[in-house]
Amino acid sequence: MSEPTRRDRLRPLELVGLSAGGALFVGLIVLLGTRRIEVAAIFFGVAFIVALVVLAMLLIAAAPVHQDQESGPDGGPAPESGSAGSVAPDLPRGH
Repeated sequence: MSEPTRRDRLRPLELVGLSAGGALFVGLIVLLGTRRIEVAAIFFGVAFIVALVVLAMLLIAAAPVHQDQESGPDGGPAPESGSAGSVAPDLPRGH
């Protein structure tokens, strides 16, 4: 197996940095609005965790599909020609 690229190694740090930046923004807004550091710290922590989970889920959802498997028009596996699922003969499609 090949060694991961530098981009692949830094991706977790990128997610943590983006989450921390968003959480810092939320914490500062709450601090300026309430002038209570305890409340700002709580909002910072909650915003950090929420941002980290949301970004991780988006990264999983946007993960590239493996190219070694063919996919059909609906995203599932491509049917084999002449299988029980195909009724029509394999004719060229188009106009």
